[in-house]
Amino acid sequence: MKLSDFDFDLPEDLIATRPVRPRQAARMLLARGDMIEDRHVADLPEILRPGDLLVINTTKVIPARLTGQRHRDSAQGPVSARIEITLIEPQPDGSWRALAKPLRKLALGEEIVFSDTLRAEVVARNPEDVVLRFNLEGDAFDAALDSAGQMPLPPYIAGRRAADAQDRDDYQTVFARIPGAVAAPTASLHFDAGLMAHLRNMGVGFCEVTLHVGAGTFLPVKVDDVRDHKMHAEWGQVTDKAADQIMAARKAGGRIIPVGTTALRLIETAATGPGQIGAWAGKTDIFITPGFSFQLADGLMTNFHLPKSTLMMLVSALMGRDRVMAIYAHAIAERYRFFSYGDSSLLLP
Repeated sequence: MKLSDFDFDLPEDLIATRPVRPRQAARMLLARGDMIEDRHVADLPEILRPGDLLVINTTKVIPARLTGQRHRDSAQGPVSARIEITLIEPQPDGSWRALAKPLRKLALGEEIVFSDTLRAEVVARNPEDVVLRFNLEGDAFDAALDSAGQMPLPPYIAGRRAADAQDRDDYQTVFARIPGAVAAPTASLHFDAGLMAHLRNMGVGFCEVTLHVGAGTFLPVKVDDVRDHKMHAEWGQVTDKAADQIMAARKAGGRIIPVGTTALRLIETAATGPGQIGAWAGKTDIFITPGFSFQLADGLMTNFHLPKSTLMMLVSALMGRDRVMAIYAHAIAERYRFFSYGDSSLLLP
């Protein structure tokens, strides 16, 4: 498989920089077998069946993007530099791996001041990132980060506009409750309390799992042979309760439909065999490409993905590469909105 097999031309004006409101008003391409229908997320109660189980990711996006000042003495006097930080992953000792821009202006041991209450020391410097130790921890750190940080919008949005107060709501799912993600599980952004209540009342279940989406989700694939690509690892958990829900739904004949590629990757990681799953916690770097044997997922609700991305490979594994290219050609022709704040699709092989 070549990287070019997953490429397509996308008009830039189809990249959404704001979501549709209300959330369930977003359009939804329904691909069922060989059929394509143009629907809306609000139509889910007409499409799903009692007994179906939607697997949702309860991760909560933290305001991981920080702007601070680095101060350094020189022969000419004090020198300051503006530093942009994006937190990537907490470390076992309480420090944080982070992307820094510009990285070359940071040295080991330097301090970055983000606000009156929040600052960090560079305790390690790597070729592509740094490790920061903050002056606060626990609830005090969370409060200071919430005050000083901004939502870490994807590069294709951040390159077009700055994050603002509206993104605090827009870039968070209604069921987010476990902080740790630096990117949203964006397929879930289309749900609101009203739609979830409607689906529950008709007998559709919701199963909660957690996978903390990392900044690596936006890293480009740089190899021509996709089998040589190394996936980033992300922490996730499937509880005993979630595993039991999935097994019960399968036994009753319901379909297991992850909401988003993160939920799908997690349950396929936790699968113990065809139609089988148990409790699981740890880091997953599962890479799903055409030829993958799905153990649990009967479908997928997902947004439209970047050309040549690992997520294009994942949906191609589920639906078939040629089928996905036809789906995307239809979406472009019908002017669906793409990427994190864009429209949705429901893929049922």
